[in-house]
Amino acid sequence: MLVLAAWEIAGHWPVSLAFPPASRVVAAAAEMALAGDFGRAYAVTLPPLVAGIGIVGITGVALGIAMGLSRAFEWFALPLMVVLQTAPIAAIIPLLTYFYGVSATSKIAAVILLAAPIVVLNSYRGIRNTNASLVDMCRSFLGTRRQQVTKIMLPHASGMIFAGLRLGVSAGFIGVVLAELLISPTGIGDLISYNRSIARYDKMFAAIVSILALATVTLSLLQRLENRLFRPDHAVP
Repeated sequence: MLVLAAWEIAGHWPVSLAFPPASRVVAAAAEMALAGDFGRAYAVTLPPLVAGIGIVGITGVALGIAMGLSRAFEWFALPLMVVLQTAPIAAIIPLLTYFYGVSATSKIAAVILLAAPIVVLNSYRGIRNTNASLVDMCRSFLGTRRQQVTKIMLPHASGMIFAGLRLGVSAGFIGVVLAELLISPTGIGDLISYNRSIARYDKMFAAIVSILALATVTLSLLQRLENRLFRPDHAVP
């Protein structure tokens, strides 16, 4: 409420017409919701986001585990993941049009580019940080390599892997919106850029707030699920 009150006051200052008060943004959001603008936009934005996160959730975790188990694969893949994590992805995303054109595939690729390094590196660190004494104990009881991985390493790393997935979802939201703003004028990104171009800044902010709200709710639910599964002492009833 304090944020909304401060926004409302700041919006009435004669500083910039591009910063409307919160009341106008709320009214614009209601208008857009009733007109079906949000429904049509998210029907385009969410499928590539879900597809990209699904691909990263499977392949990213598998790659991270493989890096944690294999020194040779770690030597090859770790520098690549670090480079991708630190690279200016916003400058790389427009290049995706050379491979996939202006399509949903480009959005999926953008989601993967931003989310994969986070998921892979978290999974890798989870495996690598496994208590060595537990692995040695399993080995001393003649446990096979498969048993060491499935009974010791994966349970130990599961919390960090899930945290990586949650952070990957956050990066995925950024990726899909960047793709819609930079290469594919569709979905919620199109709502933002179109309303900016016609100086409907109330609707532009309404679209921005809507994606921020959706991301916040999604990440909050994932955080609660993570607490319930891996940190029961912090779980919210």
